[in-house]
Amino acid sequence: MTAFWIVAGVVGLVVVYLAWTYNRLVGLSRRADGAWSDIDVQLKRRWDLVPALVETVKGYARHESGTLEEVVQARTRATQAGTVPERGATEQTLSGAVGRLFAVAEAYPDLKAGRNFQELHRSLVDVENHVQYARRYYNAVVRDLNTLIEGFPSSLVASAAGFTPRPFFQIDEGERAAPRVSFDAPPAPAPAPEGTPE
Repeated sequence: MTAFWIVAGVVGLVVVYLAWTYNRLVGLSRRADGAWSDIDVQLKRRWDLVPALVETVKGYARHESGTLEEVVQARTRATQAGTVPERGATEQTLSGAVGRLFAVAEAYPDLKAGRNFQELHRSLVDVENHVQYARRYYNAVVRDLNTLIEGFPSSLVASAAGFTPRPFFQIDEGERAAPRVSFDAPPAPAPAPEGTPE
């Protein structure tokens, strides 16, 4: 009789562990879906801002058609990317193209001082900050989910239930942030020392 209760206890513990592991996998998977949705919303906000930015710069710098076209093409590729790694790569390219567009704007003081340009810049910086926070949360959840999926014995439950590791959303930090454009007047040049030829 004692052996029966021992076996029953072991079976009960196994069932509890299986249920707990499965529920944790489901919970982390749902959290990862929600976190990715947050990233997706912010990326789409950026996609919506980019055409307005291109049109604003075009009004002042029409001859910069190569840079403008590069931004438009990068945006198109970003909107068409399917997988998480593809999204990361195309978003990094888009960030770089937008950064070069802001660099072009540095040569046009009237453009930099324009209210529309300043509002677009602030909105893009805000979006980039939200993307950064959402990306960190998503990657943290994916790390926990992948650890559970790949660890033993939880990997047995994950495999039986069809859970597979998820890719991280990677954007190189050096390319991620919208460049900070200074709207202040440039400092006056220092006077030349006496006796120095002009």
